[in-house]
This record gives sequence, structure tokens and C-alpha cells, in this order.
Amino acid sequence: MSEAVSIAGRAGWLRDKNLQRLLAALSAHGEKARIAGGAVRNTLIGQEVADVDIATTTLPEETMRRAEAAGFRPVPTGIEHGTVTVVAGGKPFEVTTLRADVETDGRRAKVSFGRDWKADAERRDFTINALYAEADGTVIDLVDGIADIEARRLRFIGEAEARISEDYLRILRFFRFFAWYGDGRPDAEGLKACARLKEGLDRLSAERVWTELKKLLAAPDPSRALLWMRQAGVLSRVLPESDKWGIDAVDALTETERALGWEPDALLRLEAMLPPDAARMKTLAARLRLSLAEANRLQRWALTSPLEPGETEAMLARTLYHGDPQGVTDRLRLALAAARRRAAQGQETALVQAGGFSRLLAFAGKWRRPLLPVKGADLAALGIGQGPKLGALLKELEAEWIASGFTLGRAALLERARATLGN
Repeated sequence: MSEAVSIAGRAGWLRDKNLQRLLAALSAHGEKARIAGGAVRNTLIGQEVADVDIATTTLPEETMRRAEAAGFRPVPTGIEHGTVTVVAGGKPFEVTTLRADVETDGRRAKVSFGRDWKADAERRDFTINALYAEADGTVIDLVDGIADIEARRLRFIGEAEARISEDYLRILRFFRFFAWYGDGRPDAEGLKACARLKEGLDRLSAERVWTELKKLLAAPDPSRALLWMRQAGVLSRVLPESDKWGIDAVDALTETERALGWEPDALLRLEAMLPPDAARMKTLAARLRLSLAEANRLQRWALTSPLEPGETEAMLARTLYHGDPQGVTDRLRLALAAARRRAAQGQETALVQAGGFSRLLAFAGKWRRPLLPVKGADLAALGIGQGPKLGALLKELEAEWIASGFTLGRAALLERARATLGN
């Protein structure tokens, strides 16, 4: 067991008065409560802490009673698994009773409640996720997680195959946490276990798989994790559309993101790995049960034709008007990232291409869809009745307006309409 350290000087969140009151209420009269998991891990690593979870020896009903007595609002969000969400000072804290697995089937576990902190730690997935902290910041490390954090090493607790067999989602979590917290090569035993048991991924719900993939793709640089997923045969298991396509493009994209200050974009990184085929994107979206917005974005990207770096802004404006701005922007970003990588590798024309894509991307970012200056009512006022003739003339005027670079005004368009009617 690693020597205990303290996070008190690094954890501003630990000074939250409501958190301290909740920990005190749950630790009274022979019971014990500690901060658990991600908040401790991220503080030790130096990353932002989003949520603070608590582990406690109190049973769920007692957790609720004590929280309410302390003036907080308990919500039984997962009481059958020992979890109560306590809202304190407007912040939610997930409080879970210490547990041990009684039975697992690779998807979910039946648990029994207990008071053994080591047993609770050992049922978790990775050593870096099984750390606790006292109210004063003292870290309790029962699985040598601190040493793994210091080495940026992701390691299953106990036997890797046993941990995976309890929940096959841990295969994807292995690569996700490696992307966020690992360094060098993944743990050899863990990697081999993921490769051997990858068929278990087929038993998971699509929602759980996509949630993990999206979190992995949102990492600062997921390219190394994706490489090892491909080596282990895991990537093709959950994302067969990526076969024969370039996860190397993800590395080029993340480098461009860093250089140009783009926010990490999980969907754009996914596109970098996939063929721009609308039918296959529809199949993928249905299989992984993507949200409507996510599915639509993949479709729009796939249906957008490739863009050339030498296109004029007038040409791009027409493409944006007729097509989808998000699909166009995604295409340009991926093309720019690829051109920058080719330039870095010494390809002579690539730097000029990157400049062209950068120029077009800047224009697309400022472009706003213009409105046709004339409407059907304007043409009706000239004596054209509602019907196919009016619609055809409106389309003809729109085509002339677009061809002019959207410069023809209302008066000029109406004059053309009169001339057409006169003829």
C-alpha cells in the first residue's frame, strides 16, 4: 500500500462547507464517509474536478435520513445499488454505500452492502479510480493507485480478465482512461485481456458503447488509445466502419486543434476515422443509437462533396448556400488538418493547399445565409397567380441572384421578372 498523501492544498472543492457538513453527518456515531474515485484521482493528476462522489458505511436509508437531518435534500437515484444523490447547497453529491459484488454477468452486478473499505476498493475497475480521501484531504490508497498515477500507468485491480468479465464495458473504459490519463504503452496484461475478451462487447447496449467511445474521442489526444484499440481488435469490433480508414487522421487533427486553438470535437474526430458514405453513416447511427443531432451531422458531412483549396470565396458561398454549413466546415477542417500533416512531412504543394483551406475555413466561419430579396408575394403583385408558373419564375430569379454572387437587389430582380413576363 502506498504511503498516504494529502490533497488538502490542491483541492479547492474540499473546502466546500456543505461537503464538509455532509461528510461529518455521514461519519457520526461510528460510521465513516470519504470522497471516492474521480475527484481524488483528478486532483492528484492536476486536472479539473467536475463531480465529487462519496463512499460511506451508512446504508442507503440511513444516508437519506442523515442527509435530511443535516438540512440537505436526498434523492434515491440508485438506491437498489446503494446510491443516493444528496443535493447540498445546490450541488449534487453522489453518495454510495460500500459494496461487494455477489454476482456478475458481464453487464451488471448484484451487490451486497458492507463496511470493508478494501473490499469496496477491490471491486472497482482501475487502481487510479479506487482512491479515497478523508475530509481533511488525507488520501487512502488500498490498491497502490498513487504509484500508478505518478507513473501515468493504467492498471486493472487484481486480475484483468476477472475485472473485465464482471462488466465488458471495462474494455472500452481501459482505452478511454488510457487516453485521458495514461502514458507510454498500455499495461500489457490489461491489453491482452481486452483482446482476448473483446467478443463480450457484443453483449453491451449500444448506448453504453457510444457513451464510452464519445468520452474517449473527447480526450485531449485519443490517437494513441485508438491505435492500441485497433491493435487489440477492439476498434473494429465496436466501429467496423473504421476498417481500412485512417485513425492516423485523428493524430493530424488533434495536432491541428492544438496549433489553431480549436476545441476538441468528438464527432469531428469520429468523421476523421470513417469513410464519407451516407449509407454507412446511417447504419452506424442506428447501430450505436446516436442522437438525432449526431446522426444528422454525420449524414451532412458524408453528403458534402470534397472541397478544393483553390476554390474562390464566391464558389464556396454557393456551396454553403446549396449545402449544409456544418458539413462544409467539417470537410474543410479535416482537409486542413490533412494538408498540414502532409506539409510537415515535406510535401511541396501541401503548404499552399493548407493556406487555401485555411482561407476558405475563415470565410465559412463568417458566412451567413443571405435571404432572397424577392418573395412570391412580390411576383403575385405583378399579376402572376399562385401556381407552377410563379414557382418556376421564383427559382429562375434565385438562380440569377446566386450567379451574381448574391449581389442583385430587389429592384433588379423585379425588373428581370417584368422582362420575363413581357417576353
